[in-house]
Amino acid sequence: MGQRTGRRQFLGGLLAAGLIPKPTWADAGAPAFLSAAARPDGRYVLCGITAPLEVVFEIDLPARGHAATAHPRRPEAVAFARRPGTFAVVIDCLQGRAKATLTAPEGRHFYGHGVYSESGDFLFTTENDFEAGQGRVGVWDVGAGYKRIAEFPSGGVGPHDIKRLPGRETLVVANGGIETHPASGRAKLNLPDMQPNLAYIDDGTVTEVTMLPAGMHRNSIRHLAVSAQGAVAFGMQWQGDGPAAALVGYHWQGGAMQVMRTPGEDLRAMAGYIGSIAFAPDGKRICVTSPRGGLLQTYDAVTAQLQDSRPLADVCGVAPLVGDFLVTSGTGVLQRMSRLAVPHAVPLMWDNHLVAVAA
Repeated sequence: MGQRTGRRQFLGGLLAAGLIPKPTWADAGAPAFLSAAARPDGRYVLCGITAPLEVVFEIDLPARGHAATAHPRRPEAVAFARRPGTFAVVIDCLQGRAKATLTAPEGRHFYGHGVYSESGDFLFTTENDFEAGQGRVGVWDVGAGYKRIAEFPSGGVGPHDIKRLPGRETLVVANGGIETHPASGRAKLNLPDMQPNLAYIDDGTVTEVTMLPAGMHRNSIRHLAVSAQGAVAFGMQWQGDGPAAALVGYHWQGGAMQVMRTPGEDLRAMAGYIGSIAFAPDGKRICVTSPRGGLLQTYDAVTAQLQDSRPLADVCGVAPLVGDFLVTSGTGVLQRMSRLAVPHAVPLMWDNHLVAVAA
């Protein structure tokens, strides 16, 4: 890490002197992906990973991370604590240091995810108003040093992931439907009558809510992927008794939800749990991971059918790569899905999510 640290210090000096007026992600080593990880020495870090799978930076985090979001214009990211976390860290990926800390307002906690506006001027975070038992989306002014300026309803209970539709400011939120309260730890308080949904939000107003069929109401919608064409794929975590009917779904705004068809044995093998989800760059395939099942599966987004299922212990992170998917695991695997037969690992225990950095 010495050469990369020295390069960051050198570029940081140029930036301080005004010789790099507008640093870009290229100045931070051109990472294509971000992921939280744990090091063998016990430290938690946020890593930048290039398309050729080189780890170009490791920046310390104060605690275990969950997901991150990358600023669309400059080498800056927000790393979120695992739920129910009350902090998130804004990281200058060029200088390798934290530049601000977001603290959830009293009566709120974060759910581990956030997304920038298209311009990068605002950050949106999913939060729990735990006394009211309702989801909220916090709004932070990036230019004002990540000052919290507003909030609005998430459109449901237990909002987890949040994405922005491409080329628009429309937000889509995965409201998992599960009510929690810090006084009860991670206990799920409303499983019999939970109501997960996808909510679309424009300018702070919920404009569309779409729900699963009544018989699937205990399928918590947790993680999202958005294709370049604007389709939304979602991964679920089953909270019911007996086997789940489906764990992966697909939606176009204004249409009806569609679930992916999975043979019973393949569905049961995922242990009722999807950890991460990603679209292929062309939007024609969806890849999902299950750390509990030790599997990753690929679906045809057009036919809504399972294409492929592969084992990988403790797999969770997945992101699109040209013609392929990149996957990570808690065992240190950092590899193209098409090359899983060739063992490859790094001395890092990757956390839940692999986040693409905008080119």
